[in-house]
Amino acid sequence: MRFVIVTGMSGAGKITALKIFEDNGYYCVDNLPIDLIENFADLLFSQTSEKNKVAIGVDIRSGNNLDRINEVLENLRIKDQNYEILFLDCNNSTLIKRFKETRRSHPMGDADSVENEINTERKKLAFLRKQADYIIDTSNLLVRNLRTEIEKIFVMNKEYRNLFVTIMSFGFKFGVPADCDLVFDVRFLPNPYYIPELKHKTGEDKEVQDFVLDSEVSREFLEKLTDMVKFLIPNYIDEGKNQLVIGIGCTGGHHRSVTVAKELYKQLDSADAGYGIRIAHRDITR
Repeated sequence: MRFVIVTGMSGAGKITALKIFEDNGYYCVDNLPIDLIENFADLLFSQTSEKNKVAIGVDIRSGNNLDRINEVLENLRIKDQNYEILFLDCNNSTLIKRFKETRRSHPMGDADSVENEINTERKKLAFLRKQADYIIDTSNLLVRNLRTEIEKIFVMNKEYRNLFVTIMSFGFKFGVPADCDLVFDVRFLPNPYYIPELKHKTGEDKEVQDFVLDSEVSREFLEKLTDMVKFLIPNYIDEGKNQLVIGIGCTGGHHRSVTVAKELYKQLDSADAGYGIRIAHRDITR
């Protein structure tokens, strides 16, 4: 029996997550009243239940009853009814943007601004986040990335250590991405911009990649960068960090940064990695 409690910040993707669970054969219930969870679990763990994979959504919509979830969880533990908690998190600026784009009001809806409502919700959910078995920060995730992470944990049963790494190429002329944790300036590498036949290509093209990497400086930099990031990741995991954004910047975000980002992604992407990883090219089309 696999019983998953899906919770987290409003706008962080809980409904999308439940749909992904459902696509993978889980029986899903969203916003089940707190008072019914224990009875529901009793039914599930009984020998007569046909459901052996279940996910339920629990969040701030439960109102004041949310405070009772600890009592319910303790009762489940006493009965040896094993459960897992998946907490979906997201930074404030992205949540605000999502609420504005969808024109939906925040479930709390009683503060003078969306940001204050988000901050209040974050405080109310802090106790659940502390108890979570898995934390996925969706600030920089596409739906397909979220699907990959959920399936890795709850379908393929791979080890997951609550860190998602985003490697983002960008152009300094458009500004440094605000959510970068680490920023590396690669403007010292050979620049394809000044080669007429490469100027209008990007780091997605092999000719540009070959030009940038056909340099001892480039190869040595990549080796040192990869070694440092591989050293940092397990230490960030031990520290409890769940989101790492690595920015790779050149002048325009078309050639050198894209090439280096792709090479770093190749070095870090592994089927048995204890973290999730994605690559994004912020300015490649600008």
